[in-house]
Amino acid sequence: MTVKELVLQAIERLPEDVDFRDVKDEIAFLAALGEAEDDIAAGRTVTNEEMRRRIGSWTGA
Repeated sequence: MTVKELVLQAIERLPEDVDFRDVKDEIAFLAALGEAEDDIAAGRTVTNEEMRRRIGSWTGA
């Protein structure tokens, strides 16, 4: 599915009284999902264990 098709489907799902900010947020969410899928496909991921270690270093835990 193309980006345009994904955006049009997302807009169709939104309520009739949607404002521009909601549309922008929906498109930003779709873009973030696309970037995440690209990262996963390229192997740019971390394990849950590594993420726990990172969070622990941020929080001092």
